[in-house]
Amino acid sequence: MTMYPLLEKIKEAADIKRYSVTELERLAMELRAFIVETVSENGGHLAPSLGTVELTLALYSVFNFPKDKLIWDVGHQAYTHKILTGRRERFHTLRQKGGITGFPNRFESDYDAFGVGHASTSISAALGMAISRDLTGRNNEVIAVIGDGALTGGEAFEALNQAGDLGKKLIVILNDNEMSIDKNVGGLSDYLSRIRITPQYNRAKKDMGNLLMSIPHIGDKAFKTAQIVKDSVRAALVPGSVFEEIGFHYIGPVDGHNISLLQELFERVREMDGPILIHIHTTKGKGYAPAEMEPDKFHGIGKFDRETGKCPQKTGAPSYTSVFSKALIELAAKDSNITAITAAMPSGTGLKAFGEEYPGRFFDVGIAEEHAVTLAAGMAADGRHPVVALYSTFAQRAYDQLMHDVCLQNLPVTLCLDRAGLVGADGPTHHGAFDLSYLRHMPNMTIFVPKDEAELRNMLAKAVSMDSPTAVRYPRGAGKGAALAAEFADIPVGKAQLLREGSDVAILGVGPLLYKAEETADMLQQQGISVAVVNMRFVKPLDTDMIKRLSHVKLMVTLEENSLAGGFGSAVAEYLMDSGLSRNLDLLRLGLPDKFIEQGTQEELLTLCGLQPEQMATKIKERLN
Repeated sequence: MTMYPLLEKIKEAADIKRYSVTELERLAMELRAFIVETVSENGGHLAPSLGTVELTLALYSVFNFPKDKLIWDVGHQAYTHKILTGRRERFHTLRQKGGITGFPNRFESDYDAFGVGHASTSISAALGMAISRDLTGRNNEVIAVIGDGALTGGEAFEALNQAGDLGKKLIVILNDNEMSIDKNVGGLSDYLSRIRITPQYNRAKKDMGNLLMSIPHIGDKAFKTAQIVKDSVRAALVPGSVFEEIGFHYIGPVDGHNISLLQELFERVREMDGPILIHIHTTKGKGYAPAEMEPDKFHGIGKFDRETGKCPQKTGAPSYTSVFSKALIELAAKDSNITAITAAMPSGTGLKAFGEEYPGRFFDVGIAEEHAVTLAAGMAADGRHPVVALYSTFAQRAYDQLMHDVCLQNLPVTLCLDRAGLVGADGPTHHGAFDLSYLRHMPNMTIFVPKDEAELRNMLAKAVSMDSPTAVRYPRGAGKGAALAAEFADIPVGKAQLLREGSDVAILGVGPLLYKAEETADMLQQQGISVAVVNMRFVKPLDTDMIKRLSHVKLMVTLEENSLAGGFGSAVAEYLMDSGLSRNLDLLRLGLPDKFIEQGTQEELLTLCGLQPEQMATKIKERLN
């Protein structure tokens, strides 16, 4: 007998419209088991998706997707959506190379109305679709699902502000799984929500207004007085008045695991006009005890044991993130001016431990990278040295603040970019493929790229000692096993390190790919090709003396885990051209191609990009010939 009898009957999303509420509740149990089974093998965003099972079932049982448009914010919570929309049989390939992606993706399914991966975008996109719908005279619904975490992002508020002003039909579902907005969930809230969406309530409100306005001489004053009283009572009794003030009809909070209640709400709001915000409360990790107990741990998790919820013990070298974390705490003990800032990622960036050690010097700003950087600039302008730790892909959102607020004023802010390069299974929305390119052209910026965890420690120490903008970028995962000295060693700014001499080829690299460069050099050495390998360490400023010193070789090779467009190799090419050295020197640039790289393991993706030692050796030999 199959483990998933109801789930396996679903051939297309509309099939669940035939299921009763009781059957949908059983289907919710099957979906949770199915998601846990897959994520335990592949890793993924478990707790968020377990929390939205009933919400997704209610949405698909009422609305008509893909005619109606459903936009998920970030997409961590969309696994049920994927399973119901024709991807159940491929769900076992989740986040694997060639498999289905971990986030909604327009190239994967017509049901994925908008591609996501970064936070706070859903309401903006949904409003854009609502405007387009109205311009073409269609009547479909547009629904954005946003979590309370993503609602901390500035773009979400910008979109809410315009949506309320335009007054277009738009449904925003606020999925509150941390009770960060309002704890008032229960029978009274459900009752108030039901009352406020009934046609009788809205009609009575309109009729009462008309009645008051019709009273001779005092009608206008009576209406305004009643409005003030209504607003005061609403603010006291009904959560979410802030949304009403900007033009939304607010409903909630309601139980986001009550399918029949959600169905009733969705049926009612289909008949309403204007922008509507439905505030639901859900439990992150719902239905799987380990995830309910530790939702942060199961937010994004690798393989784990389904029975116990435990992950395999990690062995080997510490992660770059943990080395950064410990080093920053050491440095902060010596320098009270060091502060630390992150954008809703204290655990992911390693700053949680810093916050526990120095709570008064740690600041989590929520999903607000722009604010994080300008906050740091303000601190730096007043004598502090803030360290802003972000994932490389999310730091893109603070480009203007880095340029205008930090670099233009030459302020001592250190940007620490975790997950730089190819991050693996999270795919193109999360690869840190562009930071060298978008940082390199910023005046006053110094860019450090450590080749291993030992160098990361020393580079961080150097960066926080400087009185100007700095950036340190390092990859996801375990380090190289380099020995970590007890003391910090000085690294001269802009000075490279010659790792091995060579007369035919010089490989100039940055980051951990230097370890593969040395393997490449060994392969070529066995074929009679002498290869120098240089750890350039800095993308800006370049060690031009080292480049000149090696300009006698037949071929110079640059190596980076960054887009070739505008990155480290581009910097070397520009210098060779400007200095005239390019007349007698061939240059081969190795790095990430000018396209978005798919998901897969980090090693699979390096192979895809031609950055394994055998591949690089072949390219070098072909170029020499």
